[in-house]
Amino acid sequence: MDATGHTERDSGGDRQPVLDVVDRVCELCFGLFMALTFVGTVSAVGAGADAGHKMFFTALGCNLAWGLADAVMYLVRTLVSRGRRVTVAHSVRSEPDAAAGVRALRDEMAGWLKPLIGDPELESIRRRVAALPDLPQRAVFVRDDFTGAAAIFVLVVCATFPVALPFILIANVPAALIVSRVLTIAMLFGSGMALGHYAGFRGWQAGLAMAAVGVLLTMAIIALGG
Repeated sequence: MDATGHTERDSGGDRQPVLDVVDRVCELCFGLFMALTFVGTVSAVGAGADAGHKMFFTALGCNLAWGLADAVMYLVRTLVSRGRRVTVAHSVRSEPDAAAGVRALRDEMAGWLKPLIGDPELESIRRRVAALPDLPQRAVFVRDDFTGAAAIFVLVVCATFPVALPFILIANVPAALIVSRVLTIAMLFGSGMALGHYAGFRGWQAGLAMAAVGVLLTMAIIALGG
């Protein structure tokens, strides 16, 4: 249990990625879906002679806004989660009954871990938590939190370009729309492969599954007028 919630490490070898594979891939897919939705919306209403530029800047503006919102919510989620850990650590340390402290730790564990960790292991953790000399009074942000938020913002915004850039580079809007959707599905396939490898699935199967989600979403957007 990370009682203090500090994510920074003194040793470079102990340093963990700010965002894991799932975070990175999901944020990228989120940006792709948002851009695809707004491009479809603009194409549905008919943007006139400068449709390509309007689609690009609409999608970019959308993802700038959602990237900022997602980054802020990441900071909120991080601080709340860390605050909960600090609260539990204080509760465990101040609890005179060792059994009650063990129960408090068990209540905070993920369900799949509970059968794997017995009370003796939790008691050992409880003693270490109780002996912490520098337990913070409240949760605070650390540098890596802002690095993670910035990474989320960049991922969501960068996902705009494969979807929206064809409308700047290709004058024919229907052709640009096809290129945009093909690039989106290709990126979804790659994202699915990354998630599949991470989760222990076959990469190509996971890639096809994620691409299928993209195709279904594209079909839904077209059906709605995209």
